[in-house]
Amino acid sequence: MKQNLSKTILCALAVALFASCEKDEHDHNHQPDVANKEFEFVRLLTADGASTKITQVKPADGTTLAFDAKYPNANLYTTASGRYTALLFGNLNLVEFFDSGLELHADHVDMKGTPKFAAISGEGLKPTHFKSKGNEAIVFNDGDGTLSIAKEANFHTPGAKMQVINAGLQPHHGAMVKFNNGNYGVTITDNASTLSGPHGVKIINATGAEVAASTLPTSRIHGNATDGANAVFGADGGALVLTQTGQQRLISNPAGFGTVRVGTVLYAEAAKKFIGYTNLKGIYFIDITANQFTPIFESTNIMQCKLDKAGKNLLVLLLDGTLKVYDLATGNLKKEGMVIPATTATETLKPVLEATEKFAYIAMPALGEVHQILLADFSKVTKIKVSAQPTKLVIMGYESNESH
Repeated sequence: MKQNLSKTILCALAVALFASCEKDEHDHNHQPDVANKEFEFVRLLTADGASTKITQVKPADGTTLAFDAKYPNANLYTTASGRYTALLFGNLNLVEFFDSGLELHADHVDMKGTPKFAAISGEGLKPTHFKSKGNEAIVFNDGDGTLSIAKEANFHTPGAKMQVINAGLQPHHGAMVKFNNGNYGVTITDNASTLSGPHGVKIINATGAEVAASTLPTSRIHGNATDGANAVFGADGGALVLTQTGQQRLISNPAGFGTVRVGTVLYAEAAKKFIGYTNLKGIYFIDITANQFTPIFESTNIMQCKLDKAGKNLLVLLLDGTLKVYDLATGNLKKEGMVIPATTATETLKPVLEATEKFAYIAMPALGEVHQILLADFSKVTKIKVSAQPTKLVIMGYESNESH
């Protein structure tokens, strides 16, 4: 009797084990292909050139949500936290912020309400240049030379306005950075100079008081980025490097540049490298240790170059529709191929490029779509309808699938 009972129990256990293994095998074979799917908490935001519509896209499933901004054709900039996007309307003296509804908490992402506009706004004159560090958003107002700043903790306070920092600057097409020590580097103009401005960079504190004066007169400053301790500005003759303690030096342009100036400067966080770009020459590493420019890709047919979200790779979109992906750790070309039709250099509304670890995203104004291109296989393209004329595109949110 005991023997028969033992056999029965053993048989039951064997059947249960087999069923469990079969289920595990079945589940394994039907896991979603995560390598070919965007992270759950990545979001896109587009602005339309002809209407007030902005569109948030969840690329993991292609769903979209439409909202109305105050005006059409906002310039879009994601905050450093990844949660918000700033909308700048330069000629209309307005800054708004859009909340993705997502918040990163170390190893997971929380849903913080629904996607919506924040309550805060900025009303500086001609807000043009945007930067963000930590939980602070910073705007340079070209119309009066002031800075407007705001902390994310105040974004949903009813009636909140961005704080103004007046450092006594003249109105100009300016730029700024925020350093780790809390001070700001800001461009200045020199009324005595006969050259095109801005003419230098000085350091101010949060009250606008000067901490370190400009010591390297130059001209045509445009484009800047910082690693927190050093800032690099594109300038006449090369790259102006400013440390957070006020030291300044110029890294000379490569031979043959002539009067060409690097007008776009990027900092790749993951690679810990500065990159300079000019459509008249190409794309270069700006090495602030060796004090030199090193070519990444030289061409006069570049339409756009963008870092991926983490700052590991550089993506370059050419006028002929070719996409190139460079590993910023080595500077080597990883992949290239045709991804969109050719665009003429004179086209007013050109495609707009952004990227995550897994995908390139290209807003196509003429088609009303965003094209999602799998970086592992350029032939895999998903077309997402967003609005009639998407002219601006940014990536919000987080490269994570982990929720609370």
